Amino acid sequence: MTQLKKKGKTVAGTKALKEKPDRKDSFFETVYDVARLIPRGRATSYGAIAAYIGTKLSARMVGWAMNAAGSARPKVPAHRVVNRNGMLSGKHHFGTPDAMEKLLKKEGIKVKNDTIVDFDKVFWDPAVELAL
Repeated sequence: MTQLKKKGKTVAGTKALKEKPDRKDSFFETVYDVARLIPRGRATSYGAIAAYIGTKLSARMVGWAMNAAGSARPKVPAHRVVNRNGMLSGKHHFGTPDAMEKLLKKEGIKVKNDTIVDFDKVFWDPAVELAL
């Protein structure tokens, strides 16, 4: 398995960020590697992932990656990635409009009106959580 490097340190199980991209999909794969580290019962934002991988202004591209994550292997917990306000903005890219909400609720995350309740309490910031 590849490694994810942040500030000269390595997090097992993910792809190296300091490597030069050698594949067309390397951005998506890097996003998927970070998303796979989000623990059950926690959620993050597109922007937090973008900032962590060094592309702070690419939150929208992280969203595109999450939209395409259905065919990624190993699986990507795309339901744990929402917009900066905790809104389930990617819900229409799941099998049914309520699938994303059901997956989050199954993990103990409360959702009301398509928004995670107390998002700040379940927010997983990769820049903090993956800092070694």
